[in-house]
Amino acid sequence: MQEIIQNIKSLYTSWKGKEPVSLDVIQQSGSERRYFRLYGQNESVIGTYGANIRENESFIYFSRQFTNKKLAVPEVYAVSDDGAYYLQQDFGNTSLLNKLEAEGFTQPVYDLFRKSLESLAALQVNGDKGLDYSQCLTNKEFGKQAIMADLLYFKYYFLDALRKPYDKQKLIDDFEALSNYLTHTEYKYFMFRDFQSRNIMVTDDNEVHFIDYQGGMKGAPQYDVASMLWQARAGLPEEWKDRLLEDYMTAFEKWVPNSMDRGIFRSQYNGYVLIRLLQVLGAYGFRGLFERKAQFLTSIPLALRNLREFFQKQSLGIAVPEFRKVLNLCVADEIIKQFTPVQATADTPLVVKICSFSYKKGLPTDDSGNGGGFIFDCRGILNPGRIDSMKTQTGRDKEVKDFLEHQTRMPEFLNSVFDIVDISVEDYIKRGFDSLMVSFGCTGGQHRSVFAADALARHLRNKFKVKIELSHTVQDACNWQNPLPGTPS
Repeated sequence: MQEIIQNIKSLYTSWKGKEPVSLDVIQQSGSERRYFRLYGQNESVIGTYGANIRENESFIYFSRQFTNKKLAVPEVYAVSDDGAYYLQQDFGNTSLLNKLEAEGFTQPVYDLFRKSLESLAALQVNGDKGLDYSQCLTNKEFGKQAIMADLLYFKYYFLDALRKPYDKQKLIDDFEALSNYLTHTEYKYFMFRDFQSRNIMVTDDNEVHFIDYQGGMKGAPQYDVASMLWQARAGLPEEWKDRLLEDYMTAFEKWVPNSMDRGIFRSQYNGYVLIRLLQVLGAYGFRGLFERKAQFLTSIPLALRNLREFFQKQSLGIAVPEFRKVLNLCVADEIIKQFTPVQATADTPLVVKICSFSYKKGLPTDDSGNGGGFIFDCRGILNPGRIDSMKTQTGRDKEVKDFLEHQTRMPEFLNSVFDIVDISVEDYIKRGFDSLMVSFGCTGGQHRSVFAADALARHLRNKFKVKIELSHTVQDACNWQNPLPGTPS
């Protein structure tokens, strides 16, 4: 990680003629790319590292084509000789999803969604003109092959993980029929591929800008609209989805006048909603069930409810009986319940006591009378206390947190801890137990154990809404705090 940071700083220095004043590591999301915010005297830029050079090349090519047409994308300022690093325009920290979560389903937020769809129509139609689709990351076009790939992604990484019986050959036959049906779309322009509120940045002047379109290709514009309006995390109300679809079609018609049949457009839109919902489930299955990333596991029930809402109200316009059978299986109450974590209520007696400690000073004691609980040894994780700049810091300081998150195996360690502790927390909630103790130890009780204890507290509150008492022995002599009113820092 230090080498990556140094290389991104060097690219900035080469571009700007002077070193950045400071650099922040931006929290990693679902992709393997790494992002950094580099600060100059009066401005900031986003630095990106991606090991997939072909992916970088696609993003850079699209960005340069679109900025030349003044579309709502970031300008690329500089690219390293090896193509692994690049600098791009910084639109800040606020996404459209952040706006929605902070302000709710208000008129100003609706207006931002509408504005995003209007800008999307401009990107799709104008961005398509003269675009060299041989620069695409994978397929040049979202045709039958790409649609089948999304359906099979869902099959292998979600459906098969359920271990429920179905006729595999009949399902493949239905996949073929559905992909053939959707391939014959009336419209094909630039398709963003992952158009969702998390990839739409909102600046202080309420303008919207797009990021993460490196997977773009030529395809049906309805797919991007479906991606945005049916994003599980956003949970848009039905009335918003209907109105925003009309708003989009009005904007699209301005760019392609006298060529739209709204009835045909809506019918094909419904098919692409389904494809997108299944692709997302496949992605959540891969990241959650196979890579064991907790945040994706918790998104699965949202995606399933989203699929059920669509499936119960919309017609596909094509006979696919085995596919329908499989979809009914996926949205059954039993399956949704399987992925929905038990959550505590105000009457739940359970309190999870989480403690960090130093092995040099001895193990923590349990005053509940239950004889203690889990103790996890963090000493197998590289110790930031051995680095001069972090010796006097703790696991709550930014430099230490960045180090543990990005330069050690702490994320893998914590995912395993979450898996183990989650079993007990869920069981204890169901059985009405009132106490569970989880302790993290390291050499000095200052860095790794503090970070891990805070991470588990945050995870359990987010997933189970359970009461937490958090203690850091070295920092506060193990004086138990009151149950946290919110997520720990």
